Amino acid sequence: MRKRVVSLVPSLTEAVAVSAPGALVGVTDWCTHPGDLGDAVRVGGTKNPDVRAIAELRPDLVVANEEENRAPDLAALRAAGLEVLVTGVRDLPQAFRELDRVLVGAMGLKRPGWLADAEAAWARVEPPRDSRAAFVPVWRRPWMVLGRDTFAGDLLARLGVRNVYAGHPERYPRIPAAELAAAGCELVVLPDEPYRFTADDGPEAFPGIPAALVDGRHLTWYGPSLAGAPEILAAALRAAVQGLPSRGESACQSSCGRRDDRP
Repeated sequence: MRKRVVSLVPSLTEAVAVSAPGALVGVTDWCTHPGDLGDAVRVGGTKNPDVRAIAELRPDLVVANEEENRAPDLAALRAAGLEVLVTGVRDLPQAFRELDRVLVGAMGLKRPGWLADAEAAWARVEPPRDSRAAFVPVWRRPWMVLGRDTFAGDLLARLGVRNVYAGHPERYPRIPAAELAAAGCELVVLPDEPYRFTADDGPEAFPGIPAALVDGRHLTWYGPSLAGAPEILAAALRAAVQGLPSRGESACQSSCGRRDDRP
């Protein structure tokens, strides 16, 4: 079992901390769950980790992610003689595979019960009978939305949200707010991370479009939060579209363009 782990990914920090209490010796400044990370040293941000501080911790393993961490930093860690495991998560099945690879394969742990609970929770989600055409901002100034091949987009698709930019060439395209507001979509999904959208910051840019304010941790993290994510996300989506007619298609399909039916 790997006894000394540094995590450069908040969701993996939670997964490791819950599965192997005491194993984490270093985490990023953005690692917030679980609330008590014990004596784990803060080693900087996901985009600017302190390579020297991490090396001085002498970890058996550094866990990272292709999207959250920069290749030069990971190369520097390897050059310092550290083993770095880089995850890639673009959809729910891949998230489960990568969690197995980190916790069971790399750390030598027994498969944690919460991982089985998360798989069961998502297996109970029935394929949606229809879907709501939507866009999903993840940043403001400039406005950026979910595009192709994203983990969050896959989760939303399983819950009946059809991301109209899922066919965009970019994974996080910049789309002007005026273009988004004029797209004719039925829903805007606003998570509270990475940008912290709130009832007073985000919905006002899209008047007349129902806004679902969702917990970013349940939408974008792959870890123990996945077990409760289906119910929590579905409740937020239901609250936003309550009273709207059910439909399987939308005028947004033709007006938004650059899309297909992939999550």
